[in-house]
Amino acid sequence: MQRLLALTLVVMLPVVGVFADEEKKSEPRKAPAFQLKDLKGKSHKLEDFKDKILVIEWTEPGCPYIVKHAAAGTMKSIAKDYAKKDVVFIGICTSSRTDTKGMASFAEKHGIDYTVLMDETGSVGRAYGASNTPHMYIVKGGKIVYEGAIDDDPRMQKDDDTNYIRKALDELIEGKAVSTPKTKPYG
Repeated sequence: MQRLLALTLVVMLPVVGVFADEEKKSEPRKAPAFQLKDLKGKSHKLEDFKDKILVIEWTEPGCPYIVKHAAAGTMKSIAKDYAKKDVVFIGICTSSRTDTKGMASFAEKHGIDYTVLMDETGSVGRAYGASNTPHMYIVKGGKIVYEGAIDDDPRMQKDDDTNYIRKALDELIEGKAVSTPKTKPYG
């Protein structure tokens, strides 16, 4: 009987270790600090938003997904709907192809009225691990609580898509943990 118990423990320990590792992976990571200028030259830092829920959209006007969502008003709508709920929405442009003037022109054309920051060196994008546009992040209490896609409908063809940003914001506002903290960004 003792041998069976010992054998069971030997077999179970690696399994328990795998689950422990999964738990560690799902813990929110600290949001990298940044200081970037907006389209008018005003400087903004991550700590400026410490008492808010911060939604960050990595953006680039040459991306067809960004163009589609801008034309549909997706981000603008989310920013407006959650503005009175201590949620701040910003865009960050990390692109060597788009300068401040080009980003400002795009924002004006699409009526983007939330703050867009310029990351000319790409250092903030690399620190966050932003790999696509759009690549979304939600930061609360200095931690990244969501990262990934806007929704599960990259081609914007579904009638019943899941908007991960709205879902995560609703959960956070209700005092819950984000049920889907990570998805694969498209773009």
